[in-house]
Amino acid sequence: MSQAQQLHELLKEGSELNIVCHNNPDPDCLASALALGRIAAAAGIDERQILYSGNISHQQNRAFVNLLDIDLQPFEPTTIQNQQSDSLLAFVDHSIPGKNNTVPVDTAVDIVIDHHPAEDIDARFVDHREELGAAATILTEYVRALEIELETNLATALLFAIRSDTLDFLRGATDGEYEAAGHLHEYADQEMLRQLSTPSVSGGTLDAISTAIDNRTIQQAVLISHVGRTTERDALPQAVDYLVRLEGVQTVIVFGLVDDAIHISARSPDARVNAGRILHKAFKDVGSGGGHHDVAGGEIPLGIFADYRSDDAQLLEMVEETITARLVAELNLSEKTNE
Repeated sequence: MSQAQQLHELLKEGSELNIVCHNNPDPDCLASALALGRIAAAAGIDERQILYSGNISHQQNRAFVNLLDIDLQPFEPTTIQNQQSDSLLAFVDHSIPGKNNTVPVDTAVDIVIDHHPAEDIDARFVDHREELGAAATILTEYVRALEIELETNLATALLFAIRSDTLDFLRGATDGEYEAAGHLHEYADQEMLRQLSTPSVSGGTLDAISTAIDNRTIQQAVLISHVGRTTERDALPQAVDYLVRLEGVQTVIVFGLVDDAIHISARSPDARVNAGRILHKAFKDVGSGGGHHDVAGGEIPLGIFADYRSDDAQLLEMVEETITARLVAELNLSEKTNE
């Protein structure tokens, strides 16, 4: 029995499906959740919810949700507690309770579909393929195998998700992504794809990117910077994507304060640097970090800086000093150069 058929058989046992996205979900997570919901509907599940924590703050993600009319609900732990035995819980584009989600640790999960590096995944159904560039590739395979009707919005969502997670097939794309995209192309709304690809940018995002440019330091082809305090969490990966284009730079790490946490984003086309491993090792004792070898992220609660939280200027100074020192030590950098 194929994985698609195994998933379908499991879904047929359920009367309700709660699909939990990772924190601050991106198009790959959202499109995968949308596709899994369609598959569940075809298996006879009428009660379906897509749940998320954090914010839909990136302008592209907001456009994605609005244009595709995706019904999202904030995640509350009570939603998945004391459920009937035929209520199913699914993770898409992430895999471990408590890691990049607010699901209580040790929660029993029924379905996990993911492509991010992870260990000790525990669920009744697991499809974990680190070699792929997008979770949406897996869901496209299921939709095809199960002959689910590929209506325009679903095809557009999946195709855009694959394009987004692979930087238009320039990062981590495999034959699987090309095959899935080729199938989705004829069903997708090309005008909507263009709108999703060119959303408006907020002033706060531009300010954060500008701050990251001003604060950059370069050491041995590694650029480290920060955006200070911002309300635009998704400005960090956008700053990283911009700065990684700088001549002579192979690895970029940008961090900043967002609400009550330090957020970190990293990109590294350099095959010698595993960005996910670097962030995990540098911050595993104070927060979380990880991802792929070329793209990664992390989050550190501000609790470790409790003594400085009454003075924001001092807090920013301590955060910059501490985070930079950990990164420099983990990357074995020296000979600091400012640009």
